[in-house]
Amino acid sequence: MHSTTRTSITNQEHDLTFKLLAVGDSGVGKSSLLLRYSDDSFTPSFRSTIGVDFKLKSTHTQDAKTVKLQIWDTAGQERFRTITSSYYRGSHGVLVLFDITDEESFRNAREWLREVDRFSGNDGRGRSGGGAECVKMLVGAKLDLEHKRVVDEEVARSFAESMGVDYIEVSAKDSSNVKATFDRMVEKMYAGMVNSDLVGNEWKSPFQSSTGGGQGVLLSMRSDNKSSILSSCSC
Repeated sequence: MHSTTRTSITNQEHDLTFKLLAVGDSGVGKSSLLLRYSDDSFTPSFRSTIGVDFKLKSTHTQDAKTVKLQIWDTAGQERFRTITSSYYRGSHGVLVLFDITDEESFRNAREWLREVDRFSGNDGRGRSGGGAECVKMLVGAKLDLEHKRVVDEEVARSFAESMGVDYIEVSAKDSSNVKATFDRMVEKMYAGMVNSDLVGNEWKSPFQSSTGGGQGVLLSMRSDNKSSILSSCSC
């Protein structure tokens, strides 16, 4: 099951479309982060996401390419892990979240990062759609609860460096570093696409539904760097 938040950007033309996932243990703040970024709002209490929640956000790169972000908020509960795994396919970037006031969520971040590699194709077996490697970022959430912190920032940063990923701390409650997180991801995903020589070439991104019956999404990267969805996701 997934729900979709659609905005007026649906019918706008964009140069690029990126699929971005947020993963991590249940309760670390994935939904709050996405809601703050997409709608600039905050709700103190959230029920656990069931399956996947889907949001759209229009943004741009530093060189003025317009970007449509398809942001997927995946369930952190273990019983929904099989649902979550199918959504890694075709993703361009993944935010791995933990709660800075929850030591266990930080310890589990290692397995989440490994899962990203396993299901996105970063583990050496190759991406099923070809192209750039999936970009990862470790995110320490709930920065507004600094007084309850149990995960030292330098420990988290050192761990991120050992895993070869960027690290940032955010607060969905007061918006600290929220926009910077997504701006950085957009730039890194775009750089990966350019470096992989995907601009100007056809590239198939295998979006899948939770039941495995979704259609692929074919992004035709034209010489003017415009993209168009030729076959939409049926999930």
